[in-house]
Amino acid sequence: MEYVKEPYNFAEIPGSYSSYANSRVVILPFPYEKTTCYVKGTQKGPAAIIKASAEMELYDEELGNVYEAGICTLKELKVDKMPEEMAGITYKTIKDLLNDDKFVVTLGGEHSITSGIAKAFKEKYHDLSALQIDAHADLREDFEGTRHSHACAMKRTMEICPIVQVGIRSFSFEESEFIKEKKLKIFWAKDIVGNDEWFDDAISRLSKDVYITIDLDGLDPSIMPSVGTPEPGGLGYYQALRFLKKVCQRRNVVGFDVVELCPNENDISSDFTAARIIYKLVGYKFMRR
Repeated sequence: MEYVKEPYNFAEIPGSYSSYANSRVVILPFPYEKTTCYVKGTQKGPAAIIKASAEMELYDEELGNVYEAGICTLKELKVDKMPEEMAGITYKTIKDLLNDDKFVVTLGGEHSITSGIAKAFKEKYHDLSALQIDAHADLREDFEGTRHSHACAMKRTMEICPIVQVGIRSFSFEESEFIKEKKLKIFWAKDIVGNDEWFDDAISRLSKDVYITIDLDGLDPSIMPSVGTPEPGGLGYYQALRFLKKVCQRRNVVGFDVVELCPNENDISSDFTAARIIYKLVGYKFMRR
């Protein structure tokens, strides 16, 4: 795989810490957008996150110099195909990176990218489950003519591995019937925002190896307004971090994606918040104290 040197480099990490050979972590920008149905612009998300990350302090008050884990930024994965074909390309790309023993962080782009990623992870980690932080259930069988829409992301991922859904507060009648039929345990936003009592229950439902997919609209729009399908309510910044930290302590987090940022030039706070969450989550994985 080719990697990109500064300035297109997550957090502008210096020297050998950002080389492919020396990095445990690779950042894969994947500006894919084909099925968004409200605010357009997720294809600009990866570049906005990387640009904002250059303004972060590399020293984290909780975790120290997270960049010392080695974080390499790859070239953008550019796919101009419909989502059915995109999923296969994504799978092969991620599989190649996993074969190099990299911890892969994928920056979307829309949520439809997750199932192809999960397929590659499942082949390497047989005891895999997926943790979804999201406002939307994403459990539709199909949407607007495709089974690989962003609205179907977790239905397709469920066909690969078990899932645990956190922060949900928007779903269709079809999805509600599916949830009842399968007796899915959903950690609804209305029940979990403002308290941490659910952490242990949610984590207990995850397998040993965990892939995390973070749709940024899972966060409260007061801290994450720049998303394609915003919903009132959602996790706060520090509650989300406390939960992710505990997941990393209790389970083997094997990779993650962050999707659905729609950058707004009039409000760059969302870009920066996304970058900070990515840096913190890498730190929780590799810089435990």
